[in-house]
Amino acid sequence: MMDNATVTESGLKYVDQVVGAGESPRMDQEVTVHYTGKLASNDRKFDSSVDRGEPATFPMNGVIKGFSEGLSTMKVGGKRTVFIPSALGYGPRGTGPIPPNADLIFELELIAIR
Repeated sequence: MMDNATVTESGLKYVDQVVGAGESPRMDQEVTVHYTGKLASNDRKFDSSVDRGEPATFPMNGVIKGFSEGLSTMKVGGKRTVFIPSALGYGPRGTGPIPPNADLIFELELIAIR
């Protein structure tokens, strides 16, 4: 699925479609992103700011570990597909439409850093 992916120490995998320019976000900053989240097991979409037509803004330290790690090495304007293993996502508890121990895939676009 992600043959040409970069794999981090934590097990996160990512592939850049577009490498942005400028700064990467720090954990004490807020980011504005467009994202689409899917379950890795069946490719079913569970959330998408793109579908809503409005990017989301949140603190880097206010989201699941894999999401913030995936964003932490991006630059503004970048687009990336991130594979988040369950341990960096919602783990055994799951949440809403995300079942326990689900691996996740996010399409991310970093729009701005505040």
